[in-house]
Amino acid sequence: MALALGGYFSSASNVFTGSLIKLQTWFSSRFVAVQDFITAPRDMASLRQRNIELEADNAELQAQVIQLQQQVGETQILAALVDFAQARPENRYQAAAVIGRDPSPFLHYVIINRGSNDGFLRGMPVVTDQGLVGRIDAVIADAARVQLITDPASNVNVRLQNAETEASLLGSVTGDVTLDLIPQDINIEIGDLALTSGLGGGYPPDLIVGQVVNVRSRDFDLFQQATIQPVVDFNHLSIVLVIVNFNPVDIGPLLPVP
Repeated sequence: MALALGGYFSSASNVFTGSLIKLQTWFSSRFVAVQDFITAPRDMASLRQRNIELEADNAELQAQVIQLQQQVGETQILAALVDFAQARPENRYQAAAVIGRDPSPFLHYVIINRGSNDGFLRGMPVVTDQGLVGRIDAVIADAARVQLITDPASNVNVRLQNAETEASLLGSVTGDVTLDLIPQDINIEIGDLALTSGLGGGYPPDLIVGQVVNVRSRDFDLFQQATIQPVVDFNHLSIVLVIVNFNPVDIGPLLPVP
């Protein structure tokens, strides 16, 4: 003890301690390696299971986000339609959801989820908060078919707001909408707004249809033509309003027979 306390064994003690530490380190590393080898398959299985659970949670959260986005979009559309209806109290509206489209590339129709049970009749105009969509062409108990203004058989009497003249709005197979029967002496400008005129009894007046984007005028033609860009996006129709207090008038019997 006296020699140890005097520091005579310090060198030997350091050598012994260093050797002991190295030996312990060697045994510890080998023990950890063996332990990892034994527990690795179990840990991998646990990680795979956890990964599957996290992927399922992520998919569920993504579905919830998409559902919430759809609900927000529908809420915004409904709010816009309510504002539109309140701004035009002279008409009564019923909302309907678009549930289908005509598969034919030559026809432009959509199917809505309300019909004669809701008081819908053939000829009732259909709008959105943006403007005119078309009118009901056929009705059954719980559904109705809406002819869009882009349909080749569609014909809407409109007026140009700035030019103060009437014209006939025609659809086409391609979905383009044109104004026909515009007198040559009328000055038409790009951006002129087209609204329903109310003539012919098919639609109420002053429903927005679209804007002039192109004018075709030739000296040897009797009338001018103009291309209209509809204000309604027909490719993304989801909810529409049907004007239920408008009764279309058939003036066919009053027209002269050619």
